[in-house]
Amino acid sequence: MFFIEASGSVGSVPRRPPAASVDLLLLAVAAVWGASFLAAKDLAAEVGVPAAVALRFLVAAAALALICLARRERLPRGRGLVVAAVLGCSQAAVIGLETWGVHLTSATNAGLLISLALVATPVLECAAARSWLPRAYFVAVVAAVAGVALLVSDDGFRAPGPGDLLVLAAALVRAVHVTASGRLSRGRADGALGVVLVQMGVCATAFCALAGSALPAAVARLDPAGWADVLFLGLLCSVFAFVVQLWAVRRTSATRASVLMGTEPVWALAVGVVVAGEAIGPTGLAGAAVIVVAGAVAQAIERRHRAAVLVRPPAQPRPQPAVLQE
Repeated sequence: MFFIEASGSVGSVPRRPPAASVDLLLLAVAAVWGASFLAAKDLAAEVGVPAAVALRFLVAAAALALICLARRERLPRGRGLVVAAVLGCSQAAVIGLETWGVHLTSATNAGLLISLALVATPVLECAAARSWLPRAYFVAVVAAVAGVALLVSDDGFRAPGPGDLLVLAAALVRAVHVTASGRLSRGRADGALGVVLVQMGVCATAFCALAGSALPAAVARLDPAGWADVLFLGLLCSVFAFVVQLWAVRRTSATRASVLMGTEPVWALAVGVVVAGEAIGPTGLAGAAVIVVAGAVAQAIERRHRAAVLVRPPAQPRPQPAVLQE
């Protein structure tokens, strides 16, 4: 998935669409992101992780390139191109860790564990800005970590498996990626679609290189279900989700958008249990509930803190001691 700033340039519309339409589209973004874990798991099982990610981003980059051509969107240049390429590398690391993780664990676990990035990102942003969050936020973080311990417990407490650890690593790298995206792109006038096209191109290139000669063989043996997963991940989970998110966040409040897209782990849980038939016991279900609730509470605390910082009057300069003149 892609997290974006609302400062990109996609044009404007003369009329505001109905609020219900915006809400439904943001829920659709959360739903396809929640379903992406099952699709990625199935595709990776069929062709391997490097080929699965390479195909996803080849399709996404081709589709977004057509959109950029139609909109005459320019690619970033100079320092902007370097920044976009660096962010593409971090995005590739996120998707790679996430896909390898979901390949080794359940889609339900992956969808819930990756949501910890929503909790970790504000911590990194506040650390970078040296503006610390309230103590209640860290209480919610501890609760989310406790929820992880419950989630990965099956018939008894156990250490997270390799897949769980990879998804947790993906959540941390995603938090770094989102924080870096905000700081490196702040104040830049580069078109948002062009920046993301560069990132998708970097991801596609990196995983094509990792897949190597296995990529043509993977394409040759893809069945219709496999191609459906490729198109779903490339077109819906990447291009559709990004473009809709970018369009919608300009037409609703950041708080409302955050709440609606924050339902992603709920969709991941529903898809994993209902569609894939993944079993989750009472302990795991309790952990899932703790993660979702703690994440929602943490986001609410962070939004209130950010709003308070924005309206806080600037600090008055301290009076200087009088200087005696001769």
